[in-house]
Amino acid sequence: MLKRLVWHYKRIRKQYGGRVLRPLVITSVSVTVLAAIAVTLVERDVEFPEFGKSLYWAVMTILDAGDISYVTTPWGWVIHWILALFGVAILAAVTGAVVGFVIDFLVKEGQGMGAAGYEDHIVICGWNATARDLVEELRTDEYGVRIALLHDAEKSPAGDGVYFVRGDATSAEDLERAGIRHASAAIICPTDATDAADMRSLLIGLAIESIAPEVRTVVEVNNPRHVQHFERSKVDELLVTSRLASRLLARTAMYPGLGSLVTDIVSGGQGSELYRVALPDGYVGLSIDDLSARLRRDHHATLLAVVRGTKTFSNPEASFRLEFGDEAVVVAESLGTLEPLGPGRQAAD
Repeated sequence: MLKRLVWHYKRIRKQYGGRVLRPLVITSVSVTVLAAIAVTLVERDVEFPEFGKSLYWAVMTILDAGDISYVTTPWGWVIHWILALFGVAILAAVTGAVVGFVIDFLVKEGQGMGAAGYEDHIVICGWNATARDLVEELRTDEYGVRIALLHDAEKSPAGDGVYFVRGDATSAEDLERAGIRHASAAIICPTDATDAADMRSLLIGLAIESIAPEVRTVVEVNNPRHVQHFERSKVDELLVTSRLASRLLARTAMYPGLGSLVTDIVSGGQGSELYRVALPDGYVGLSIDDLSARLRRDHHATLLAVVRGTKTFSNPEASFRLEFGDEAVVVAESLGTLEPLGPGRQAAD
């Protein structure tokens, strides 16, 4: 919230500071100092301590808390009343500026014109049915991640719990408002099932890679023929939903129950969840069978694959041995002492 307030303050200062804020501050300080000097000359001895007392009196008079007995001469009374009237104008101007800032903050935030101010969050670019289900999944306590949605709409389609940024995901300024530089991951969802939506997703991926190349970028692709173009854009991972669905449907038709099993693993049903975890250094040198047995014994986890750098070994040979830095993909109910990798850690692979 503090980061959002600071961002709005900088925006307002940039827009109005030279015409409103700066003249108000300069005028207030000038009038206060001149009044203190005048009162010192007509009421007190011209000495620095007396000027300090007069300056304090002038500030308190502007704040409607000045002591009228401080001045005793007609000229002193004139200065007091002029300063008191000027103080009313200053307080009204300051109050109006504060109220205007609060109203501007609330209106801009409600319209998606603010800035997220998040760190280690996930930025979702675009909105479709996949994004809707994705938000529902990420809302669970299992992930505990904050979400910023960047989408060009009059109001947020994601509901509560998601910071909405209205804008163009290909725009560097709007990506900055979504906090892309400080995000752990970005997910790009095409707004419809057309080839044009894929091309727009490609532009969004290029924009993100140019601004924050260290952020992990995941893209949903409509047309499998466009995969090669996305790979050239250096996005981290692609998901062709039509291809994934068709292959899963084919396997389910051949092997009954397989679709339900995959859905259960991915969605965390029946107490199981899919994790990518860092393996302890003490596991280095273990065979794949020993690793599977230890994960099962110590963590009640079922090994699915071993990840080494950019390669994934889903069914390695029995002679396969673990090396330093290897990671594992497991299905587990509880990881115990194992550390699940977050998006930020994966982005460094």
